[in-house]
Amino acid sequence: MDPSLGVTLVFLGFLALIFGAVYLRNKERMAMIERGMDPRGGQKPTPSPYVYLKWAMLLIGSGVGLLFASVFTRTILVGNEAENTGIYFALIFIFGGIGLLISHLIEKKELHKLD
Repeated sequence: MDPSLGVTLVFLGFLALIFGAVYLRNKERMAMIERGMDPRGGQKPTPSPYVYLKWAMLLIGSGVGLLFASVFTRTILVGNEAENTGIYFALIFIFGGIGLLISHLIEKKELHKLD
């Protein structure tokens, strides 16, 4: 299979997915309007006071993961760098997840104080 064909198919699949989602959303809204309902569904934007904390912890965790991956590949995994690229992605995701977990625990603790 030609690599350009694979890229083209992935791109077309992505576009079809977006088109389908928008089409179904519009169809659902039109049905709600026909029934006399509010298409917004009474959704009120809820404030999220800890959104910056989440982003900060995610980016800090990703940075620490990238730092550890760099240290590992330069000290422990010396050799073929092409085979060591997976460690970068793995550690970025692991430490990013740890950052989000810490953010959740901080947010939970702060909300518990308010109650």
